[in-house]
Amino acid sequence: MKKEHKLVSYAKWGYIFIAPFFIVYLVFSLIPLISTFVYSFFEYSDSGLSGATMEFAGLKNYTDLFTMGSSYNNGQISILSYAGNTMIMWIMGAVPQLLFSLILAVIFTSARLKIKGQRFFKTVIYMPNLIMAAAFAMLFWALFQFGGPIDAAFDWVGDASQGKFDFFKNIWSERTLVAVINFIMWFGNTTILLMAGIMGIDQSLFEAASIDGATSWQVFRKVTIPLLMPIMVYVVITSLIGGLQMFDVPQILTNRGGTLNGSKTLIMYLNDFVTNKQYGVAGAVSVLVFIITGILSMIVFKTMNTGDKPKKKAK
Repeated sequence: MKKEHKLVSYAKWGYIFIAPFFIVYLVFSLIPLISTFVYSFFEYSDSGLSGATMEFAGLKNYTDLFTMGSSYNNGQISILSYAGNTMIMWIMGAVPQLLFSLILAVIFTSARLKIKGQRFFKTVIYMPNLIMAAAFAMLFWALFQFGGPIDAAFDWVGDASQGKFDFFKNIWSERTLVAVINFIMWFGNTTILLMAGIMGIDQSLFEAASIDGATSWQVFRKVTIPLLMPIMVYVVITSLIGGLQMFDVPQILTNRGGTLNGSKTLIMYLNDFVTNKQYGVAGAVSVLVFIITGILSMIVFKTMNTGDKPKKKAK
C-alpha cells in the first residue's frame, strides 16, 4: 500500500507575519481614532486634583465651535479663521512647489537635454526633507528676527534711516516664511515623485510625437501632463493632508500663532484644547479636521482625475 502524504498548509504563516502590523494599527491607530470620535460627544475634561469628568453633551461641542457667543470663540468663529490660515499657507507653499518640481522633473528626464548626474541632483534636492521641521523653523527665526542677519543685510543694501522691518510683526510676512519653509522641505520629494512618473511613461510616445513634428511645449501639454495626472493627483492630495496637519513650523517660527493669530493653524487650535485638558472639544476639532480633509481630498480627486472618464458619443 502506498503511504499517504499529509499536505502541509503554509497559509497560516502569511497571517502570522502580517498580524503584528494589524495589532499595532489596532492598538495605536484604530482604537484612539474611535475613542476620539466618541469623546467628541462628551464634555470630557481633566481639572487636575478633582480628577477627570465625563458627561454626555451630544452635539454641544460641535455647535459651540461654530457659535460666536461661546467661550471658544472671541467675537468670531475661530475654527473657520484658523482653517483659512491653514489653507492660505498651504496654497502659498504648495502651488509654487508643484510648478517648480514639475519643471525640474521635466528638465532632468528630458531625452533632448540628457542631463548627467541625475543621482547627485536627486540626492541634493531631497536632503532638506531629511532635516527636522523644528530645525528649519529655528534657523529661519534666527535669520529673520528683528536685528538679525537678514535685517542687517537690508540695512547694508538700503538706507538704515528708513527704519527696520520686523518680519514677525506682520501677518503676511509670517505666512510667507512658513510657506517658504514648507516649499524648501518638500519640493525635493515632489520632484522625485514626478520624475518617477515621467520615467514610467512609454518613451515611444515621446518619439512618435517628435516624429510627427510636435514642439516641446505640445509634447509636455498633450503627452506628459495627461499621463502624469495620476501621480499629480497623489502628490496634491498628500500635500493637502500634510498641509491641513501643519503644526511644528508655524508653532515654533511664529511663537504659537504670530501677529493676531494670523499664522495659527487648525492643529495648533486643537493643541490648545489638549493643553487645557478639554478633551471633548479637542475630539470635536479632530473629527472636523478629518471631515474637512476628506471633503477637500475628494474635490481634488474628482477635479484632477479626468483621464478615466468615458467620452460621450456624439449624436
